[in-house]
Amino acid sequence: MAERYAAIDWASEHHDVLVQKAGGEEVLAASFGHDERSLRALCNALVRRGVVLVAIERLDGLLIERLLDARLPVMAIHPNQVAAARPRFKTSGGKSDRCDALVLCERARTDHHRSRVLVADSDDAKALRPLSRAREDLVQARVELANQLRAELERFWPGAAVIFAEIDNPIGLAFLARYPSPLDANGLGDKRLAAFLARHA
Repeated sequence: MAERYAAIDWASEHHDVLVQKAGGEEVLAASFGHDERSLRALCNALVRRGVVLVAIERLDGLLIERLLDARLPVMAIHPNQVAAARPRFKTSGGKSDRCDALVLCERARTDHHRSRVLVADSDDAKALRPLSRAREDLVQARVELANQLRAELERFWPGAAVIFAEIDNPIGLAFLARYPSPLDANGLGDKRLAAFLARHA
């Protein structure tokens, strides 16, 4: 079977797919949903048609993982490159999924030697990915909560918001637990503050 090239115009709910022969003849033009069953069908369709390279505007995500799992070589193309090439294939130069799939497929057919082909992650890297995402989510949640706490303190207890560099570090939280309001800190002088700092190293 002659070499065939594919392009996928990615979207959050569906993906437009175009497959061409090495000479540019169209083999497949279809749309697939963004769910496990549809992504399996997409990968199977490309494998059955002997696709040797898939062009797409993304570097990561579920679709990329499934393509690499199916041992399909993936070429990531920057969206700016697609936008720059779009006028060659559409008079108005406007964006459309069908036009972008054509641009991507042409890049895969004619310029594959100019772009980097993605490599599948190792099993260890795949196992680490959800942990990394979970950590990012937790860090973001912590930052948001710290900002909320600082805003509340600035309303009724501004001194507590500035006494420590970070309001959400252990000593800052310990201070708020011991002195939750200006009234609780009425008798807080240099000696008592020094004693508090010494207790918390």
